[in-house]
Amino acid sequence: VRETRAYRCHAISEDIGSITLDSVLVEDPGPGEVQINVKACSVNFPDLLMIQGKYQFKPNLPFAPGGEASGDVIAVGSEVSGLKEGDRVVFGSRHGCFAETLNVSADAINPIPGSMTYAKAASYGTAYQTAYVALTHRGNLQPGEWLLVHGATGGVGMAAVDIGKYLGARVIGTGGTDAKLAVVKSRGADEVINYTQADGSLGGFRDRVKSITGTGGADVIYDPVGGDVFDESMRCVNWGGRILTIGFTSGRWPQAAVNLILIKQIAVIGVRAGEVGRRDPQLGRKFHNELYQLANEGLIDPYVCAGFPLERAV
Repeated sequence: VRETRAYRCHAISEDIGSITLDSVLVEDPGPGEVQINVKACSVNFPDLLMIQGKYQFKPNLPFAPGGEASGDVIAVGSEVSGLKEGDRVVFGSRHGCFAETLNVSADAINPIPGSMTYAKAASYGTAYQTAYVALTHRGNLQPGEWLLVHGATGGVGMAAVDIGKYLGARVIGTGGTDAKLAVVKSRGADEVINYTQADGSLGGFRDRVKSITGTGGADVIYDPVGGDVFDESMRCVNWGGRILTIGFTSGRWPQAAVNLILIKQIAVIGVRAGEVGRRDPQLGRKFHNELYQLANEGLIDPYVCAGFPLERAV
């Protein structure tokens, strides 16, 4: 048994006031488990949704947020092969990663790709898996097509820019600040659009997208924002295009205009990358292996904008 620290959410709340850094006890790893000293943990939108009680999966209280992290193996339970003390690993869990030490199922653990840092390793799983499954499996993005990535300044958006360029697409990224969009441009986006309007709302990109593409709009639209951004995207998607709905960071689930779907013969496609692997483990492993290979060869490079010690993480 080890004494360690972990952030725990004690009550569902719109803010993070119910989260405290607690001392907790971690048992020795059981059969099929590995104990890990966490070096870095990423922060993703589902973490916030879980704290607010708005996520599909609702863990029992109290729970530690955090869905993916990286670190070093410090103990291995029985019935585990291929992992040993000292291995540098990356792992995923629906929650629990905002901790110094935890036990994780060996099935959820993989070696850190190449010489990737702990911080980058902890940042590539959820974001890049989402982008990869969305653009290859669901969106069937083809070389030369125009890809419009909303929220390109965020984690899943920036991952989509990287994957889109790897797949040979021409990429337009949208975001809310010029400074962040400059980073998106420096990482390979062909064009960027600031979609923050004078009144603070998001929009005003439709005509610009049509002008850039020189057609009816983008062939594939990747949308983790929803709300007004989705509504306007329906007006700048090309004939036969695909709109990939990833999430709703705007706070509003959009409703598709079926008349536009019919007239423009477009497809609105939902993406739940994590659920793909849970429902079809073989397919999920295939996507993971393909993505891992890209990371191992240095073909994708997660962007880390900031890092904080555990005491300042919340």
